[in-house]
Amino acid sequence: MSQDIELPPIVLTLAGSDPTGGAGIQADILTLASMGCHPLSVITAITVQDTRGVQDFMTLDGEWVLDQARAVLEDMPVAAFKVGMIGSVDNVAAIAELAADYPDIPLIYDPVLASGRGDELSRDELVHVLRELLLPQVTVLTPNSMEARRLAANDEDDEDSISLADCAKRLTRLGCDYVFITGTHEATRDVENRLYDRSGEVRVDTWPRLNGSFHGSGCTLASAVAGLIARGLAVPEAVKEAQDYTWQALRYGFRPGMGQYIPDRLFWANDTPEDEQAPAGKDHDALR
Repeated sequence: MSQDIELPPIVLTLAGSDPTGGAGIQADILTLASMGCHPLSVITAITVQDTRGVQDFMTLDGEWVLDQARAVLEDMPVAAFKVGMIGSVDNVAAIAELAADYPDIPLIYDPVLASGRGDELSRDELVHVLRELLLPQVTVLTPNSMEARRLAANDEDDEDSISLADCAKRLTRLGCDYVFITGTHEATRDVENRLYDRSGEVRVDTWPRLNGSFHGSGCTLASAVAGLIARGLAVPEAVKEAQDYTWQALRYGFRPGMGQYIPDRLFWANDTPEDEQAPAGKDHDALR
């Protein structure tokens, strides 16, 4: 093999395993490969789930998480971190320690606090430790509006009453360089996604709202952002391109089981003419 072949950008993802391939580390790997990156994967938790929801999960010990990550970091040059489901206070501390040891590597964090169906994956104590240890080291935080309010809320707050702009202000004050809040859960005709930095709103992007319920959309978006940053794009441009990729992956999503749709992260490799592909929300039973 030629020694002159240029390495693809290498991205290390730390997340839970999803046996369906719809979300979690499997979604990260597919997305990063689609971005032209080489994905490294560190498992933080093992889940029992199908496309309908999460039945149970077991987190790995924080030392195991650290050992997995350090082994590959000492062997290969990593251009970006992507963090998904963390699962325990012990793992928050482990990942925060890792991030502190590699401060020059951008960290993109998708705060997976619940499954797409609403199954609880993070308790209040974990959220508190996230705010203290990990958020100050985050380059791009990618919460949906519910996650943003939960992360930003103080004990005396009514979460539903906090504006998304106030959420972003609080989260950047905690140390996040950028906060990218997606608006899928907001009562708007189209989906409005907003990127903030410490000076305020950087950009707002509006996307047609797709029918159907999706499993792994947040993982896909955050991984795409990480991959594009690893490829050298500035954060605002990476966020814009990642949204377009994710929207297309959702548009051509499929329903392999009895629950949610799964994004087609390799939609661009499908030879089916565009006008013959079924848009998300239509009956995909033939794909079971």
